Amino acid sequence: MSYTITKSTESDIPALLALAADARTTMRESGNLHQWADGYPSADTFRNDIRRGVSYIIREEDRPIGTFAFVPSPEPTYQHIYEGQWTDDTLPYFVIHRIAAARSARGIFSSMLQFCLAHTGNIRIDTHRDNTIMQHLLSKYGFQYCGIIYLANGDERLAYQYLVE
Repeated sequence: MSYTITKSTESDIPALLALAADARTTMRESGNLHQWADGYPSADTFRNDIRRGVSYIIREEDRPIGTFAFVPSPEPTYQHIYEGQWTDDTLPYFVIHRIAAARSARGIFSSMLQFCLAHTGNIRIDTHRDNTIMQHLLSKYGFQYCGIIYLANGDERLAYQYLVE
């Protein structure tokens, strides 16, 4: 599969929202009933990511099939980790947030990870405890479970790190 990954633009927001809706449906069908509730991520969330230059869109030919945010450290909610520790807590890192894919797409995570690893060898990510699909992908692609972090609103997330040694 040959995918193109580029920075998202404001004109991509309708596609990003559709991808998020697909991801939300997949989450609900797999038993993840609470993550991405209440319209998250919203158009404003994507617009803010685009303005910060951290929003990416994955296309197969011209068809949008995935999106993610790729954010340089520091991530404030990663300052404190509980019931574990980061694999490395000294080097700069990037965080992957808001991964979403079209329901028909395959290989999105692998393509996204290859893209990210071309920019850094230290990646952190977190996911909801009920997001078994994401937990499976993180394990499959070599992320190490590190512990628990809490979002600004107090919600718990499982934290992972991928470190190229």
